[in-house]
Parts: sequence; structure tokens; C-alpha cells
Amino acid sequence: MTQAADLVVALALLGASPGPAPGHVAAITPTPRPAHDVDVTSVARVYLDQIDDTRYVFSIVDTQVSPIIDLRGVLPERCAPLRPEDVGVLVSAGFAFECASELNFDDSLELPWSLAGVVALVRWTDGTEASAYFRGDGRSVPIRLADLRAGGGTTGRLAGTYFILGGEHILFGIDHLLFVLGLLLLVGGFWSLVKTITSFTLAHSITLGLAVLGYVPVDRAPVEAAIALSIVLLAREIVVGRQGRKSLVHRYPWLVAFVFGLLHGLGFAGALGEIGLRSSDVPVALLFFNLGVEAGQLAFVVALIALAKIAGRARQMAVQRVEPALGYALGAFSTFWFLDRLPALWGT
Repeated sequence: MTQAADLVVALALLGASPGPAPGHVAAITPTPRPAHDVDVTSVARVYLDQIDDTRYVFSIVDTQVSPIIDLRGVLPERCAPLRPEDVGVLVSAGFAFECASELNFDDSLELPWSLAGVVALVRWTDGTEASAYFRGDGRSVPIRLADLRAGGGTTGRLAGTYFILGGEHILFGIDHLLFVLGLLLLVGGFWSLVKTITSFTLAHSITLGLAVLGYVPVDRAPVEAAIALSIVLLAREIVVGRQGRKSLVHRYPWLVAFVFGLLHGLGFAGALGEIGLRSSDVPVALLFFNLGVEAGQLAFVVALIALAKIAGRARQMAVQRVEPALGYALGAFSTFWFLDRLPALWGT
């Protein structure tokens, strides 16, 4: 089975077999599925439920998978099996165990199955859930906790995870990138560009921190609609500026970047909140998520500047036609996004 096929199968199994609600006894006694699932796909499904800080229940969904009787080599060294009655739950297929400290980034469960892979769903006591597909090596299937929790491990691993998440969010967040592109088109001169980008950075760092720390509530629907509208307004200023009509935006682009940056920071906070931060993870996670955003933003700006340098004189000859066209394109895309996001304001 190829890697792509494995992933398709894993996603299908995950989507077709949602777990019961957390906190219910049935959540750790999953209903058996038809035997042909594993026979055909060679992918099993399992649950890991955190009962309290250091106690867990591992449940096997598919009845045809071999039960795990000997837990030596399966659990981290500081963990030991428990009798189900010791945790006060019914475990129909699986096992309970306790660790000297909470499972973290560096831990893994080595399942002694010669399967293509396992789809694992974990439910933590803080109410967050996570799921992932883990590939087998023909002898066992390692379930890495680092892939099932953004926090809870070493500082270095935690920092790296959130740095990557921040970079991915800005580089794959097309609306944020288009806003930065709009700033580049609007601003003339190196130092003016530095002030404008710095102002945008400071602003979204402020609201990102305040929102994640709980001082500012974040409602995704109006924030996303307002971000799209900010790009519409920026696109308009790009077009009218090329027509010789200057406004406050052209005279003080850093101020406008700061105001809109506050709004974009709430958009970053909404994405970060979806990851499921724990209070102990907030300082490091917030810092490195923001650094990842800045790294992605800087890479984008540098790439555009390098492209302009490569274009050289050709860019100077075409700038009068290209920049207004980009302004109109930004306006069209952002207007579509704004209209598309409006229904969410009313819950539709």
C-alpha cells in the first residue's frame, strides 16, 4: 500500500468513525466495528483517554486486532499497567495505565502490530482532542505523543512546534500575505517600508498576546470578515494613489498598518486558539508562534523585494501598468472573501 493510499484510508477511517463524547463511559469502551475494515485497509483505530493527570485508558476499536497482553516495551519506562477497576471504568478492549508524570512530547506508545498503520484519537482532561495517522514499520506502530499534543514536552520541542505553526499560518494564510503585498505596493522608499512593516508587526503582536492571554475575546466570524474588508480598503488606496489622489494612508502608511495590524493579530489568535493551548504552555507557545509568523512574513517580503531587483529596469517600465492591476486584483479577491464571510456573522 502506497503512502498516499495509506493516508487516504486513514482519513476515511477517521472521518467515518467519530468517537463518542468525552467523559462518557462509552468513550473508553468503543463499539466494535466490522472485521473487514482492518482486513482490507490494514489500518486500525484506537483511542487514548486521559482519566486524570497521570492515568490513561487505551482502547482498541477493531475487534480483529490482536489484544495487547504484555505491555513491556509498549509503555514509556515511567508508566505501568493498572487494573481497570483501579480507575473506575470499564475497558472492554484495551488497557489502563498510570505514569509517574503526565505523558509529554518525548513519549510514545509502541504497539506490537504488523499493520500498515493506526489512526489514533486522544482526548485530554482539559477538553481538547487530537488525532493523527501513524505508519507501521512491519513490526510495530509507534504512536508519538508529539503528534497528538502541541504542548506538554520539552521547551525546545514545544518552541519548534509553535514556530512551525506560526510560519505555516502566515505562509498559507493568503489573506494576510495579500495585505502585506498591499503594504509593499503602497509604500515608497526603504525606510518607510521598514517603519510600515515594523508597525504592522508590533500591532498584531499586541492583539495576539492579549487575545491568547484572555484579555480580548475573539469571535472568528467578524474578525475574518473585517480582515477581508481591510484588504479591500488597502486595494482602493493603491488604485487611487496611482491616479494622483493622496490620502492619510499614503502620508502615514505606518499608522494605517498599525490599526489594521491590530485586527490581523486577532486573526492569528483565532488560529492559535484552535490548537488547544494549556495555561502552562502559553508563554513559550505565544512567543514562538509569533516568531514563526514574523519569519514567514519576512521571507515573503524578502522574496518580493528580490523579485523586484531581478526584474530591474523592466519593472520600472511596467510599474505604471502592473501596480494598478495588482490593486484591482487585490480588491476583487478581498471583496469576494468579504461577501463570502458575511453569512457567518449571522451563523449561516
